[in-house]
Parts: sequence; C-alpha cells; structure tokens
Amino acid sequence: MRLRVEFTTEPFDLDEAPAHAVVAREVIQAAELDAVDVGPFGNTAEGAADEVLTAVDALLRRSLAAGATRVSLQVNVIDGAADGAGEGEK
Repeated sequence: MRLRVEFTTEPFDLDEAPAHAVVAREVIQAAELDAVDVGPFGNTAEGAADEVLTAVDALLRRSLAAGATRVSLQVNVIDGAADGAGEGEK
C-alpha cells in the first residue's frame, strides 16, 4: 500500500521558518519517501505505508519537541484501492 501525507506545523512565522517547521521538513526529507514537496504553507510526501507511518511518528514527536503547538496532517491511500484503479495489478 502507498500513502500520501500532507502536513503543516504551527505557529506560523512568515519572516523565518520556526525550529519546529525546520525539524518537520528535515524528518520528511531524510525519510525513504518519494515525491517530497516542502513549502511555506504545506508539505507533502508519498511512499510505502511503513515508511510514511514511521516518518509521521518521527515528525510528530520531533516537531512537538521543537516547539510546535499544532500539527495538522492528512494521510491518504494512493495506490488506487479506494477507487478501483489498478485492479489486477500485483
């Protein structure tokens, strides 16, 4: 199964990336994930379920420890199982 995670950390600081945002990005960029896209208002990454879930665990623990007061995230299955795409693939 493949997953996509989208996340943001708060509080925001438009002048300089806060420590918690830097840590969150470092966690995702260091993980064994595909299609990593980091930006000032949101971040996404895709990968195998185990790798994404491991990265999300580290992301939550490390960004909260670095001062995040809120972490918003969404995880979606992207392997096509939900919409019937990819049927018959192994």
